[in-house]
Amino acid sequence: MLLFEYFRSYCKRMLRLTKLTDYGILLLTHIAADESRLFASNDLANATRIPSPTVSKVLQTLLGAGLLESIRGAKGGYRLARPAAEISVREIIDCFEGNIALTECNLDESRCDQLSVCATQNNWKRINEAVRGALDNISLKDMTEKDFMPVFSIRKGLSIQSSPSMTKAGIGAV
Repeated sequence: MLLFEYFRSYCKRMLRLTKLTDYGILLLTHIAADESRLFASNDLANATRIPSPTVSKVLQTLLGAGLLESIRGAKGGYRLARPAAEISVREIIDCFEGNIALTECNLDESRCDQLSVCATQNNWKRINEAVRGALDNISLKDMTEKDFMPVFSIRKGLSIQSSPSMTKAGIGAV
């Protein structure tokens, strides 16, 4: 029973962003609302009600990913490294979560035991790419707009390139 509870808990987390990712998007959205301004870490913590140590940790991650710039000095602070319209939600998620993968076979270093018998692998790859594409098409600027409504289109016929492991397993591109 304990194993079942662990598995159920793990599955619930697979499709949920971590708090740090959520905080990262919140902080970047706050900064993007006034791109010309420099923001101090303490000001960001107060404005977003995120604890100051957590804000510092998130800002360091965003700096490391090249999404923010840091200006030192008494009048220093943080600002976006690029215009908000050029930063995608996927980039932000990737810097905290790593590459988006809905299933094991979509991980870069997949070790799926069912690879050779999986009839849904290509479909999951297509779905995964559709999710990635949708997140690529939402900019940080979009996230600052209160009335933003994402519009997605799903098209059949998305081709998937075969990986060497798929070819070995006898699964080709569709």
